[in-house]
Amino acid sequence: MRQPDVDAIGTADVRVTEAELASELRFDTADEFPAVYATSRMIGLMEVAASRVLRPHLEGDELSVGVAVDVLHTAATPPGARVTATARYVGQEGKLFVFEVSASDDAGEIGRGTHKRAVISTARLVAGAAKRVSS
Repeated sequence: MRQPDVDAIGTADVRVTEAELASELRFDTADEFPAVYATSRMIGLMEVAASRVLRPHLEGDELSVGVAVDVLHTAATPPGARVTATARYVGQEGKLFVFEVSASDDAGEIGRGTHKRAVISTARLVAGAAKRVSS
């Protein structure tokens, strides 16, 4: 893999629909959350933005995967709003690629933090996952 330039930026955006709401995160009938943009969806959007920085530098069957997230979700976003996540590459820590990430809606910032990604072989990842099912 070729190294991205420090300060390289990736973005991703989404219009908040019902599928992105915390109120849709029900794993049990007793689970109840507000009808605002879910933290897990914000983190996912931040991960996509970071992956877009690395994507042009990948080779062969390589892909990047998230391995660490340290994020604060600081403001609620209603349905219908547009959320944009931005990831800025700040360098490597060992084999991990480190990003400063943030997300905002039309009213301003809704979250920020750091995110780390690893570059791995797709075949190796899939084979490792398959072993977990068969054991």
